[in-house]
Amino acid sequence: MDSRECSRRDFIKLAGLGGVVLVSGCASTMPPGMAAPDTEFHFVQLSDCHWGFEGPAVNPDANGTLKKAVAAVNDMSRQPDFVMFTGDLTHTTDDPRERRQRMAGFREIVGALKVKTVWFMPGEHDASLDNGKAFKEFFGATHYTFDHKGVHFIVIDNVSDPTAAIGDEQLQWLRADLDRQPWDARIVVFTHRPLFDLYPQWDWATRDGARAIELLQTHDNVTVFYGHIHQENHFMTGNIAHHSAKSLIFALPVAASQPKRLPIAWDAAAPYKGLGFREIEAEVAPVKYRVTELPVA
Repeated sequence: MDSRECSRRDFIKLAGLGGVVLVSGCASTMPPGMAAPDTEFHFVQLSDCHWGFEGPAVNPDANGTLKKAVAAVNDMSRQPDFVMFTGDLTHTTDDPRERRQRMAGFREIVGALKVKTVWFMPGEHDASLDNGKAFKEFFGATHYTFDHKGVHFIVIDNVSDPTAAIGDEQLQWLRADLDRQPWDARIVVFTHRPLFDLYPQWDWATRDGARAIELLQTHDNVTVFYGHIHQENHFMTGNIAHHSAKSLIFALPVAASQPKRLPIAWDAAAPYKGLGFREIEAEVAPVKYRVTELPVA
């Protein structure tokens, strides 16, 4: 076998709080001796901001945490290429007017980010009560693709359908998009809910997520970043690595660790414990993502 080829995953190194995740895929197929293009970059993922949430027992600084995260990103010595918010931008409400007020408030706060390119996707709190209508008014499409420095990014909406499904139409769209990508394309997927069955009893799954994973498995360099579960989790489905992000508002317990999915109480001795965002450094050739978990404050 050619020395420039490799197995689907060279190595995975997982670390805990404040650590990094290294995911390496197949090496570049460039001819020997040819220099790799300048395709390294980094981006920031923030998730589950729940703007509008009130709950002093789990976060007495609910109105300040998002602003602190924006300030922390702005203070980075090297600004990211872009920022991605992976859903639950706002906290759910049955009042359509209040829903829009919360989205407007969220948009105003994140408008203070220095980085010019900011991407948004919905969570069920943003979209499941009106099939994403208000979200689209403020932030645009709920599923889409974009390309950046040799990486193809796919944003999948698994929340606008209140049954927690992606749906046939979007799966056909996903298939068509993947058919246009070479088998060894560098692909990053963003979703809100996990695509695999992490813990369906707590709504930590996507009803037809297995169909999406089957489509994604046709490509050798796929990594998924998601939110929803308010904690770090790292999981493999075949050759696909899935990494969940912490929340900016409150932490949730490990799956099945207690009878009910209740937020973890605020610890005054360790404020913001379990909350944070992440910086992801991408090296396209060979495929490698260094994930650094960062505290809110």
